[in-house]
Amino acid sequence: MVFILSMFPFGNMQVWDIGLLRSINNGRNVAMDGVFRMITDSATPVAIFIPVALFVYAFLFKNKLTGQIAVYSALTLLVTSITDTGIKHMVNKPRPFATYDFIQKITSGGSPSFPSGHTTDAFVTAAVLSLAFRKWYVIVPVYLWALLVAYSRMDLGVHYPSDVLAGMCLGTVMAFIGYRIWHSRIFIIKEL
Repeated sequence: MVFILSMFPFGNMQVWDIGLLRSINNGRNVAMDGVFRMITDSATPVAIFIPVALFVYAFLFKNKLTGQIAVYSALTLLVTSITDTGIKHMVNKPRPFATYDFIQKITSGGSPSFPSGHTTDAFVTAAVLSLAFRKWYVIVPVYLWALLVAYSRMDLGVHYPSDVLAGMCLGTVMAFIGYRIWHSRIFIIKEL
């Protein structure tokens, strides 16, 4: 993987990756560590809460469209999590704090590094909600939250920028694939 990234014409990606991470992690405002821990810890619970909340709403208000969106959200999150975990174990990239002693680990991070699972969860959730509810007051807050989750993973020293970028891409692409399948001849979702 490192060999492939180093072949890009804009220089050695590994040097850029660790340089940017070092700048973010070592230059962080330590007073914000608790806030970024809360943000980073919100990724998986929020990603799981959204489909559950949609199911409850659909059930209570007998809303079939919301029920379809809940199924789309839950299945997309499940497939994305399986894909993310598979990629992590195939690539098996060590965490930055395990490789570089100048990176300070401020929160938990134990599985392989690439891609960032928290970032993947946040971006699949943001993209699913943005595709299902195409309103600015949904899109802006969910993507702001997803971007904060992504940044927090670097600030807290548990992921490289390339891990975070891969998580952003994976989550977004999987949401679009799920959406296209949902709009196929098998399932139909009408926009709200």
